[in-house]
This record gives sequence, structure tokens and C-alpha cells, in this order.
Amino acid sequence: MSGKIVAGAIVVLAFLAGAAIYYLQVYGYYETVVPSGENDVVLTGLVSSEPEPILYADFEAIDANSSPIRYRACFTTAQSIALLTETFEGYDDAEPLIAPGWFDCFDAVEIGEALETGEAVAFLSHKDITEGIDRVVAVFPDGRGYAWHQLNEKLQE
Repeated sequence: MSGKIVAGAIVVLAFLAGAAIYYLQVYGYYETVVPSGENDVVLTGLVSSEPEPILYADFEAIDANSSPIRYRACFTTAQSIALLTETFEGYDDAEPLIAPGWFDCFDAVEIGEALETGEAVAFLSHKDITEGIDRVVAVFPDGRGYAWHQLNEKLQE
């Protein structure tokens, strides 16, 4: 009888630990980013080589201090891709990272496919926003924009 109790306790504790780990990974550490209204979306200028704000609206973002690559943002912009590509630095090898399922404005698979086909264009937002991490922005022709952090060449070895 005591073996059944011990086995049951192990199963219950394993379930509780699994549920806690799942919660912490998917929900626990994320916080909503409060938009400043001015510098939430920036792209690195071709001439200045510095992050410069662009026109945007409908900004939503999440971040977590538990990891520098958990940042995800969605926004819209009235600026055309043609204007953006003439003014701001592009970003090769952009690979959007999956966002938590509850942050439903950010679909990494759709963004990644659009970048591969050339439907969307990726830009460098901020080089080394954290050492070895770049902020990348992708913009679609209809004005939808997305931002995320990804490892740069310093950490991709």
C-alpha cells in the first residue's frame, strides 16, 4: 500500500512541476510593453547608421527580463516599403522567433514565409540592443509591421 502512495505522490508532484514550468515559460515572465508613443519603432538609417523613429500606429509588444530574445511587437505604418528601403538599412537572414500563442498578433511562420518569398522586407532596427542581440523589424506592403530580437553574428557561432 505504501508503494502506491509513494508512486502517486511522485506522479502528482511531477504533474505540478510540469504545469508550473509550462506556465512560467508561456505566461509567467512576459510583460506588456507600455508604448512611449515616439520611439517604439525605430530603424537604422543608411546615412546616420543610428536608430531613427518611423511613423507607426497600433503598437503592441511583449518582453521578458528573463531572456533578451523574448521581445515581440506588432504595429502598422503608413510608410511604404520603397521609402523604407531607400532610407533604412536592410537585414539579411532575418528569422522571426515564435511568440507565445496568446500574443496572437505575431505569427512567426507567416512572417518568415513572407520574408523568404520577398513579400515582406526586413530592416535592422537596433544593432546590439543587448550584446550579441539585434532588434529586427519586418514590414509588409499593406503596412503591417513586426519586431523581434534575434542573435547576431557575435552569438551565432
